[in-house]
Amino acid sequence: MKEFEYRRAHDVSGALALLDADPQARFLAGGTNLVDLMRTGVERPARLVDVRELPLDRIEPTADGGLRIGATVTNSDLAAHPDIRSRYPALTQAVLAGASGQLRNMATVGGNLLQRTRCGYFADVTKPCNKRDPGSGCPAVAGEHRNHAILGASEHCVAVHPSDMGVALLAFDAVVAYRTADGPGELPLTEFYLPVGDTPHQETALPPGALITGVTLPALPAAAGSRYRKVRERASYAFAIGSVAAALDVRDGVVREARLAFGAVASRPWRARAAERVLTGAPADAETFAAAAAAELAAAQPLAHNGYKVTLMRNLAVAVLTELAEEAAR
Repeated sequence: MKEFEYRRAHDVSGALALLDADPQARFLAGGTNLVDLMRTGVERPARLVDVRELPLDRIEPTADGGLRIGATVTNSDLAAHPDIRSRYPALTQAVLAGASGQLRNMATVGGNLLQRTRCGYFADVTKPCNKRDPGSGCPAVAGEHRNHAILGASEHCVAVHPSDMGVALLAFDAVVAYRTADGPGELPLTEFYLPVGDTPHQETALPPGALITGVTLPALPAAAGSRYRKVRERASYAFAIGSVAAALDVRDGVVREARLAFGAVASRPWRARAAERVLTGAPADAETFAAAAAAELAAAQPLAHNGYKVTLMRNLAVAVLTELAEEAAR
C-alpha cells in the first residue's frame, strides 16, 4: 500500500479545504470499499480526509413530507430507522441484503453510492482495465463475464454497479445533495451515474472536489408497499447477480403508479422506464407484468455467458410485481 497522509475533518468547509489542497486526496467515511482498493493497489491516494465525524449522521423529515438522510448515516442505522422501515420498506430490505452486519455498521450512505463499479479484472492490477487505465482494454468482454452487464454496457466496460441501496433509492427518485468550494448543489440519482460509453473511468456527474452531504427521498405514498428482491449465488452476503426494487399503486385492479429499478444488470442502478410505461394504467395481472418485463429487457445485449440474466430478470420482475399486486388486493 502506498504511504498516505491521514487528516480528520470536523466541518464540511474544513473537509473541502483539505481535499482542495491535494488533488490526489480522497474522502474517507466507512472505508469498506476504498480501503480494500487501496490494499490491492487500485486506489493510491496521497491523503485521506476522514469525514466520519461531520454532522451529517441524521435522518430528518423535509418540509414537503419526505426524508433527508445524512451522508454519514450508517447502513445499519438507515435500515433500522422506523420511518424508512414503514414508508420505504424496499430501502430497508435492500440495505439488509447488501452486506454483513459488520460491514453495515461501518458503511455509510454517501460511501455506498460512491463505491466503484467493478469486476475481478478491475481489482487485479496485473490485468488491463479501461476503468483503471483508460484505453488499455476490457478483458471481461471476451473473458469471464458471467455476472456482468446486459443493459447499457459498451465494448469499453461490462462491469456492473454493486450497490443494493442505490437500486431502491433510484426507484424512489432520490436526490443527492453535495457541497463544493463554490457552494451546495443537487443531482437526481437518475443523473448521478454516468453512462459507461467510452469513458468508464468517469462514473458519476459529481463536480471535482465535491462532498456528498445527504440524500433526499420525496414523499411517496406508493413506496409504503414497496419490495426489494435480490438473487445471489450463495446464501451468505454476496453481490447480486440480479435484483429488483418495485412499488405499485393499484386501485380497482389497475396500476395507477409503478416504480421499478433493476440492479446488477448495468454499470449503474437501472431505472426500468420502459416497464413503468407498460404498467401504468394497465391491469395489474400476469399478462401486464410479463409485457412490462419484456419491454424493458428488449434492449438487453447479453454476452456469450450471461444470457441467463435476461430470463432471471424477467422472472424476478414478474414475481415481485405479482406479490405487490396480490398484497394490494387483500
